[in-house]
Amino acid sequence: MVKKQIWIKLIVAIVWISLSATGFALPVNISKDLAKFTVKHGSQSVTVMRNQDTRAIIEPDYAKVARNCPPFCIQPIEAAPGVKTIGELELIQFMINEINSGSGLLIDARTPDWHAQGVIPGSINIPYTDITPALGANAKDIEQALIKTGATKSATGWDFSQAKKLALWCNGPWCGQSQAAILGLLEMKYPAEKLLYYRGGLQMWKLFGLTVVPPSDGK
Repeated sequence: MVKKQIWIKLIVAIVWISLSATGFALPVNISKDLAKFTVKHGSQSVTVMRNQDTRAIIEPDYAKVARNCPPFCIQPIEAAPGVKTIGELELIQFMINEINSGSGLLIDARTPDWHAQGVIPGSINIPYTDITPALGANAKDIEQALIKTGATKSATGWDFSQAKKLALWCNGPWCGQSQAAILGLLEMKYPAEKLLYYRGGLQMWKLFGLTVVPPSDGK
């Protein structure tokens, strides 16, 4: 039954992608002015759109209303002072502008086991455990993570003047992994104005039926 539902979803998506390519309007747009868009995902480009099956529902893992707390506790709207919290449309604009131009990075702050299960297109994985000294991140992990952001190391510490703007996300409003990563980056003196917090995470992304893909070849 599950396989049948997956095939139905794939067929519906293929049909609507084909129709849209020939000029037919999609029935389920992202916003009134945006039907779909393309974002860089590793060495590929991915088309992001909403699920066109109006009968589709979110999968059970992301439909739960209760999880053990801790660790799965409701997260605050503000991850840290000076860090802006964004919603889906703001994240999409970040993907269209900063990700596609190379001036920003979309960070999946979850651990690798979660990352392997599927990501928001354009994401790379910097686990919160690799960037948070308070949680045991060592100097090597921190250095590798910060180099990915465009920060440079000098004899006196880290220089973030050329570091990219980051949008961080995890599993949703009940997941503290992206907030932990933000706090870790701030501890390393990453500028708060260069950090964005997508609190909705994968749960809200999936709730809107937006495209989820496997991790990119660039991880």
